[in-house]
Amino acid sequence: MNGIIGLLVRVAEAGNIDAIWKEAAAFFATCGFSRANYGYTRFRHDQSIGNPDDALYLTTAGPDYARRYFAEGLYARTPVFKWAQENVGCCTWAWVREKAARGELTADEMDALRQNAEMGITAGVTVSFPQSSSRSKGALGLIADAGLSSEDVEEIWARCGAEIQAVAHMMHLKIIQLPAPNRRRNLTPRQREALEWVADGKTTGDIALLMEVSPAMVEKHLKLARETLDVETTAQAVAKAALLNMIFSKPG
Repeated sequence: MNGIIGLLVRVAEAGNIDAIWKEAAAFFATCGFSRANYGYTRFRHDQSIGNPDDALYLTTAGPDYARRYFAEGLYARTPVFKWAQENVGCCTWAWVREKAARGELTADEMDALRQNAEMGITAGVTVSFPQSSSRSKGALGLIADAGLSSEDVEEIWARCGAEIQAVAHMMHLKIIQLPAPNRRRNLTPRQREALEWVADGKTTGDIALLMEVSPAMVEKHLKLARETLDVETTAQAVAKAALLNMIFSKPG
């Protein structure tokens, strides 16, 4: 238990997402889950995660798996993803195999199971985190190491489930406090500063004086910020940057 407490402290004190993920993933690997996937969005609508470029994906699997699972959308067709969308808590994947045996999965879900099996993914655990708003959702998938059966996973979970949940929740809560990486490009320091002044209620003229640039340069910074964030108005840019922790945040 002392080891877990030390790990939780390291995760809590980590200053960037990569460091958090490295600590948590290393622990999951010691439990029999060397392959782990984490996803989080602040822009969920109905059953959609919103623009995939605005979501955060982390994985310990290789680039080929990441491309197939995330970029090509395999995750969205799996029964465990649908479970995570509709539930909060933890579950092993034994129920998926049972539903498949009873013929209760759709053809699309069965195809996703087949593709996962081709990659050696047959057993594991899903953690669906409580959401802080109706638009946000985060989940963690832990893939059992090769050679581990569903029964093995049940035994691991009975023995280590509480510790895994503690680390997973600390990891998630810390990650969502930090600036989310942008797959298009990140805001520059000047773009971020301009948005922060807008959020403080300053006019273009005020911002020009504060940043010691011309009003035209302020408008250019704001225009580029809108393009980076893929929004139409500066108000939308401020709102989105705030949701993504991209303004008023300390560098990691």
